[in-house]
Amino acid sequence: MEVTAAERTTIYTNISPLAQRVNNYIQTQHSSIAAVAKDIGYSRTTVSRYLTGKYDSNPNDLESKLTDFLTRQTGEAVDLTTPLAESEGKTWQTPVFFESRDAKAVLGVCQSCQEYIGLGIVVARSGYGKTYALRQYAKLSRVAYIECDDTMSSRDLVEAIERSIGLPNGYGTIWRRVNGIREFFNTNKGYLLIIDEADKLVSKYTQKKMEILRAVFDQSDVGLVIAGEPKLEAQIKTYLVRMANRVDFYASLRGLSPSEVEGYLTDFQIEPEALVELKARACNMQTGCFRLLDRTLSNVRRILKETGEETVYSTGIVHDDALRRDSKYENRTHQRSDPHPALRRAAPDGSLRRDAGGSGRDSDPPDAADGSCGTVHRDPGARQAHQARLPGVKPATLTN
Repeated sequence: MEVTAAERTTIYTNISPLAQRVNNYIQTQHSSIAAVAKDIGYSRTTVSRYLTGKYDSNPNDLESKLTDFLTRQTGEAVDLTTPLAESEGKTWQTPVFFESRDAKAVLGVCQSCQEYIGLGIVVARSGYGKTYALRQYAKLSRVAYIECDDTMSSRDLVEAIERSIGLPNGYGTIWRRVNGIREFFNTNKGYLLIIDEADKLVSKYTQKKMEILRAVFDQSDVGLVIAGEPKLEAQIKTYLVRMANRVDFYASLRGLSPSEVEGYLTDFQIEPEALVELKARACNMQTGCFRLLDRTLSNVRRILKETGEETVYSTGIVHDDALRRDSKYENRTHQRSDPHPALRRAAPDGSLRRDAGGSGRDSDPPDAADGSCGTVHRDPGARQAHQARLPGVKPATLTN
């Protein structure tokens, strides 16, 4: 039986106990996969595939070297008979990759575009985890990832694409170099090109850089995912009609739900009142996001270690003292007229809502009727068979 795109996204978290420990080491020691690979004498790609659960060869030698590596670095024998959470107790760590509904949507769009040579659009507010999920998918083979910025020229964009696929920097006109990129993708089938922060490439004054991407997609056997903030959708509909009517897959991220926040905080001991405050930081429609939750937890971890506490309380831990130590927050905070102790300076504008009955995302938004997250849409027509295998898939909505 064929596996659906949604089901296949589970590969990103279905990893071995040893891989969990290596990932945990990389996160806590601020190391990198490249550094680990260099130490044990393996390629970065091989180690990355193992750590993400995609290594399909005999892992015995690789696991032996990874075990020796952890033993040398930590000075302790590695116990692989007990799951990480059970053997190490509450370590105040968050998952290396959290499989939220938004993450599944992003991975589903990427996988579908790569498999069916489609054009996908992913939009999300800043801090929702879009870039992290895209980078996670970019660890797989035959995936090129580019993060754009406002200073990029057309020549810079072409050079970034060349570098991401391993081509030497070309010479001559942009047209000649784009032809070289198209030739590469037509020769090397199965590639996916991810353009992140693409909203910085287009405005009412210039669309040339996006037209370069459209030209590469139209004349190459390559999947293309364009991601950015919500304004990207309006930009494409307004200025790039020829790209809008080519969209096959679309995902608009909704942020963490309260139940997902609870799952994300499994490794923390948190009193109920503190959990309410953390949910507000993640789920508030105006100021909450995944990034703010992670920044708060970073401060919480530091204070737990300094004070020797094991439980997160609403006062003292999720308190403004936790954020006061971060100078970037200190100068951007506002007082509330009726502040809860844990809410003072909780977010840049201090407007965190605690009531469960108000508007916003204090309760889980309903999913699609068929049980899917309802965020991946695709155009009907040539790929009807694929539509039947993706629950919740609906026609793309970027065309007017």
